[in-house]
Amino acid sequence: MRTILIGLYGDWLWLDDRIDTVSKEIEEISRTEENCVNVMTVPGIGPMISTAMVAAIGTGEAFDRGRDFAAWVGLVPRQYSTGGRTILGRISKRGSRYLRMLFVQAAKVIMMRASRWPDFSFGEWLIRASERMHRNKLAVALANKLARVAWSVLRHKTAFDLPRDEVAVGI
Repeated sequence: MRTILIGLYGDWLWLDDRIDTVSKEIEEISRTEENCVNVMTVPGIGPMISTAMVAAIGTGEAFDRGRDFAAWVGLVPRQYSTGGRTILGRISKRGSRYLRMLFVQAAKVIMMRASRWPDFSFGEWLIRASERMHRNKLAVALANKLARVAWSVLRHKTAFDLPRDEVAVGI
């Protein structure tokens, strides 16, 4: 039994080392790829999400708007409509399961730091939404917003929320 456990421990150490190596490669790609750098300006989005998004959709030309991308990821609610009355249900969960999971995790990370919400351009929306929604529903709604913003940043090749002085100068 001891020999088996020592072998498994060696495998575990090798796997940890391999994960670190691949993570460093992903971070290097995210720093050198212009599209990834732009997407990483969105709060909560780091090297993993930016590289996964760019790898999945390229420059985002396949989608006409951010809602189409969010629907492709599976972050929009199903609609049940009758007699002019729209009822929104659960998220569709169609599309890219991996990207959906990453965007929801990014939203949960943002939600953990409520003191920083006013710093974001969508901070007021987040504060109002947190008063009326359950935290899991809010996480999915924020993930939807992050996906739309990330698509817009990727598609228009700009950084998210440039400081006002940079916009005035035109950098």
